[in-house]
Amino acid sequence: MQKSATEQLLKRAEVMCQRRGVRMTPTRREVFAILTEQEGAVGAYDLLDLLKAEVPNAKPPTIYRALEFLQSQGFVHKVSSSNSYVLCSHFEKQHPVQMLICTHCGNVQEIHSSGVHQAFVEQAEKEGFTVQQQTVEALGICSNCQHSQ
Repeated sequence: MQKSATEQLLKRAEVMCQRRGVRMTPTRREVFAILTEQEGAVGAYDLLDLLKAEVPNAKPPTIYRALEFLQSQGFVHKVSSSNSYVLCSHFEKQHPVQMLICTHCGNVQEIHSSGVHQAFVEQAEKEGFTVQQQTVEALGICSNCQHSQ
């Protein structure tokens, strides 16, 4: 992502933090910025290695605390199937998460299908279950990898 796009996303995130009364610390800001530069999902230890360029004394708890904060604010999504994290560029409102994950290149594309979400919620309600958060992960092959085969 270009530097100007990263700065725009950072400003949007900082405005959201101010509105919510939470603090975007320098470390959280740096982790957020690193995530804007990644093509796909990235693991916590890979993020830690990248963070150490700016924060040499960063340790695993540093990255996990930053990721926990960013995730709680809706700025990043955790990709459970690969135990990695991906930036959410439309974090202003909470939304169900549906991700298309390429098993070849690792690219993660976030999509929004209200039909999928609604069907899921309705099925859960039939079982007497109240959905509080929804993440759907679909593993497959992206169009770029399909065309390059």
